[in-house]
Formats: sequence, structure tokens, C-alpha cells
Amino acid sequence: MTNRLEGKIALVTGGSSGIGLATAKNLAAEGARIFVTGRRQVELDAAVLEIGHNATGVRGDAGSLADLDALFTTIRNEAGSLDILVANAGIYEMQALTDVTEVAFDKTFDLNVRGLLFAVQKALPVMNDGGSIVLLGSVGASKGFAGFSVYNATKAAVRSFARTWAVELKDRKIRVNVVSPGPTATPGFDVFANAEMKEGLLGMVPLGRLSDPSEIAKAITFLASADSRFITGIELFVDGGTAQV
Repeated sequence: MTNRLEGKIALVTGGSSGIGLATAKNLAAEGARIFVTGRRQVELDAAVLEIGHNATGVRGDAGSLADLDALFTTIRNEAGSLDILVANAGIYEMQALTDVTEVAFDKTFDLNVRGLLFAVQKALPVMNDGGSIVLLGSVGASKGFAGFSVYNATKAAVRSFARTWAVELKDRKIRVNVVSPGPTATPGFDVFANAEMKEGLLGMVPLGRLSDPSEIAKAITFLASADSRFITGIELFVDGGTAQV
């Protein structure tokens, strides 16, 4: 590692497992002090131990505005400011259009869209000028996966946010970008997808395999670092070609 994030303060929402945990570990390995959030204390504590030096876990729901207020108060009190925000927390559920319920719709949009927007909004007073915001998108925003109309719509909203916020925050030199993974081998994916579904998804990936969370984390770290200082408003696909061909 290069310590290219030495002295930086980073927050990863939903950082107790999967892509979020891999990202927190990668940012920490590059020298950043890490804050991670999660809803379950046991998993959060385990993640902090795995991340190691300079990691702090803050239990809370990324869709709760009160929990977000408490989170940024903690960051201000313990670190003073923030340089990097990785808005990773999100959920996905498979439902055909005819089966979508009001409860399921609200649950997905509340976390993936509403929670993400207010996480960014509430981070801004704490964030240093010249900071980096990385939003987690999905190939689902660009592909028509049957059964994922609600989830895909939330990720299309995330992509739109990045374009607008990159313009709104340009005077503060805060960059906003999206990383959009393809099918990724996370614990959540293993629970969600049965063997038949995994086989079908693999058939859509030109590189013929699932990505590893560490591969997504490296792309996020690039966008968080000064190596990407002239990049803002983009969607970086880390998808094995899924949405490209």
C-alpha cells in the first residue's frame, strides 16, 4: 500500500460486511482513519476488529435521520472533520412488478434513496473542502433485470444524484462519483441468490465470474484518493463487462 490517504478521515456507511467492509479495510490500509456504521452491534464490533487501527464503529440505521445526526456529531467530536464519504448502505429485494407492495417500495427507497441523500446532506457541514463522496450504484440502473424494478430505480436515482451534486459542490472542490458493481460475492448475495440465479447472473458477465468485494473496494479507494482529483460526476462500472456489452 502507498499510504495515499494518510491523515484523511473516512466514513463508510453499511461498513460491517461485504463491499462496505472491504472498502473500509482498503481505505484504512492506505492510511485513513475510518468510521463505519452498521445496524447490528455484534457485526459492527467484529468489523472494527477486522479493519484494525484507527477504526470506529457507530451503530445506527442509515435510513434514520436521527441516527445520521448522531453519527456526524460523533465524527465532529472525535475527528473534527471528514474527508471521504462512501455512501454504501443499501438493500435489495426481488419482486415482480405485480408483487410489489407499498411496504417493500417504501423500505427500499427509504434507505437507498432518502437515507443516502440525507447522509450526504448531513455530512457536508463536517466535510472539508476538496473532499470526495463516492456513492454505491449498480449495474441495475443500466440493465433491465426482471424482478428488480424498485431496486433498479433507486440506483438510477443515485446516478442522477451524482451528476447534480458534482455541479452543486464544485465551488467547494468536493468531488462526487458513483461506483457501480456487477454481481459480487458478498455474504448477502450468498443468502439472496440460489444456485439457479447465480448461474443465470454468471451468464451475463463477460468475464465469467462474480467480482470479489476487494475489487470494488479498490475502485472506490481510487475515487476517494487524489489519484482521481480531476474526476467528478462519473459512473465507474466494476462489473466484469456486464453493463458494457
